[in-house]
Amino acid sequence: MKRRILIIYTGGTIGMVNDPETNSLVPFDFTMIEETVVELKRFDFKVDSTSFSPILDSSDMNPKRWIKLAMIIEENYHLYDGFVVLHGTDTMAYTASAMSFMLQNLAKPVVFTGSQLPLSSIRTDGKENLITALNIASAYVYEDAVVPEVCIFFQDKLYRGNRTTKYNAEHFRAFRSDNYPPLAEVGIHIKYNYPYIFKADHSKEFHVAKKMDNNVGLLKIFPGMSQIYFETMLKTPGLKALVLETFGSGNAPTSKWFLDAIERAVKEDIVILNVTQCLAGSVDMGTYKTGIHLLELGVFNGADITTEAALTKLMYLLGNTLSLEEVKINLNKSLNGEIYI
Repeated sequence: MKRRILIIYTGGTIGMVNDPETNSLVPFDFTMIEETVVELKRFDFKVDSTSFSPILDSSDMNPKRWIKLAMIIEENYHLYDGFVVLHGTDTMAYTASAMSFMLQNLAKPVVFTGSQLPLSSIRTDGKENLITALNIASAYVYEDAVVPEVCIFFQDKLYRGNRTTKYNAEHFRAFRSDNYPPLAEVGIHIKYNYPYIFKADHSKEFHVAKKMDNNVGLLKIFPGMSQIYFETMLKTPGLKALVLETFGSGNAPTSKWFLDAIERAVKEDIVILNVTQCLAGSVDMGTYKTGIHLLELGVFNGADITTEAALTKLMYLLGNTLSLEEVKINLNKSLNGEIYI
């Protein structure tokens, strides 16, 4: 029996084509995908597609739409062997990170991809990205998927979704994963990095977490940051957690007003997670005095987590755990390979 792969088009550049009458970009009809990407007819697996209605610019992605995407995968999980999610590049790392937490006990590939140029463009990168993503989504050894996890494929690298960040708005190589090796590298052959890929646990049943609490904040500290700005952020009504982007290996100002504000927030049960502003490297709050102060005040160490994964992990934990204590315990655990502990 042929394997079946479902393309889910959420929106983004890859699915846009030129309207010959207006010369403007309009959404592509994915029911006609084999007419545009004729190579799909040569696959030894069946490809179906579905689209968000309406499709979204990825700048408009949010937790409600993550839940919608997760539910599409849930509804089709037993009908297909893998999924390719076409998504705008701007927030792809956020969505892939969110899916890594929401799709529990995943045993099938969910491969995100997109493009910097539309499929209709002569120099498009979308065609190769789509073809390779479909190949990866269909890759099985007997009854086991080669990559049974949420990942991002772009240009020639397959990355774990919750380890990935968009770093370039112009180059075809738009994403990086500086703290975790590629799951696969693509040239003439697709070379899988097996030691770094999850193995499916078929003893556990797949299910979807459908609650995401977006009462979280993100604050990037900077030299000269004012006291009123910082304190106003911490006093945001309903705020439950804050991702604090600090310098280097987790360092922050030692000003009394700054540390006092942190202390008050922690006492008010606001969870503060320390992540580095650097693309590579890890937070280590025990190295320098400026980081030790935060640790002593109850700020959590984000280790080598990305900002995208930190935010979505907090949304997931706040929405799906029973207590604040449980949230705190899980922050120091790797739930789906998002941090190295």
